[in-house]
Amino acid sequence: MLAEIARVTPVVGSRVLTARCGGEVRFKCENLQRGGSFKLRGAYVRIARLSEEQRRAGVVAASAGNHAQGVALAASLLGCSATVVMPLGAPLPKIAATEGYGATVRLIGADVEEALVAAAALAEETGAVFIHPFDHVDVVAGQGTVGLEILDQVPDVRTIVVPTGGGGLLAGIAAAVAHRPEVRVVGVQAAGAAAYPESIAAGHPVALDGVSTMADGIAIGRPGAVPFAVVSALVPDVRTVSEESLSRALLLCLERAKLVVEPAGAAGVAAILDDPQAFEPPVVAVLSGGNVDPLLMHRLLRHGLAASGRFVAFRTRMTDRPGALAALLHELAEADANVLEVEHLRTNPRLHVDEAEVYVQIETRGGKHTDAVLARLRSAGYPLIFG
Repeated sequence: MLAEIARVTPVVGSRVLTARCGGEVRFKCENLQRGGSFKLRGAYVRIARLSEEQRRAGVVAASAGNHAQGVALAASLLGCSATVVMPLGAPLPKIAATEGYGATVRLIGADVEEALVAAAALAEETGAVFIHPFDHVDVVAGQGTVGLEILDQVPDVRTIVVPTGGGGLLAGIAAAVAHRPEVRVVGVQAAGAAAYPESIAAGHPVALDGVSTMADGIAIGRPGAVPFAVVSALVPDVRTVSEESLSRALLLCLERAKLVVEPAGAAGVAAILDDPQAFEPPVVAVLSGGNVDPLLMHRLLRHGLAASGRFVAFRTRMTDRPGALAALLHELAEADANVLEVEHLRTNPRLHVDEAEVYVQIETRGGKHTDAVLARLRSAGYPLIFG
């Protein structure tokens, strides 16, 4: 069904992660899929299995971006009208891309959960079919084709690491490789949207009180019933990663693999960076999507550089006399640190009458260089204040 619709996305090696894991690590590049993510697979299977009468009535979906584009593209390929409800804060490029595939976009709700409620109500009102982003067997089956491709492309794979929100992709891959018991499937969630660990412990889907993560593609507060049943039976390990880890992973994908990946898509890479020895190689990390707002990408890269120790900000105090600031900058230049920003404060109740405080942001070559730069400043008598 998907043979001429979805691309067989490439698998590429990662020398950095291979060195850290002590065995081969590869990326399954669903960020290069049509529509920018794996979501086309499940959306197309779901809509294709509707009756002609159902397709004539149109479909409705809710999404912050990737499922929206997957449904819009699938519906256009099948000659079906689509309306997509997106949260009010959805990135403009994702809205434009969804409309570009021919869907009608409605902005409703503060988050995906509210958009889902609005979309279900709209489907009930209009008679259109609601296409859930993860909680349907056809959607899970479509996402499972990622797992089948991985088995073909990396026959000796031992670990597959999967970004996880509602669980459709994780469940699909786990079901697709279940006949290979030596293959371990690991789910990865953002720490601020980690509904699966608590749900697995409880034995049923549990809703979080709220979600908070930059990884909007996996910012789901409750597992779907259909994928949860599969995940709880087949996936023994669902891990969580911090926002800092996501930023570092996104930066690694861009710098070392030359791949544009959204924060959710980099979750598996983040988990490997956090604990490389926990994954038996050969490892395949699924890069689930690459739809990212350029403005968000700019902020994320700065965050990633800071998290990796290459952007450092601090304050220091000195005697307020001519040449004092120049002396500080000279020390930084001698340490080969690139000064990005300087703010010189002379009027502050906390300062003595002959003191000045300087805020400095610098760029370094990484953690070891940062340590050397800060050690040089301390040895020169500069007190360093962080935060």
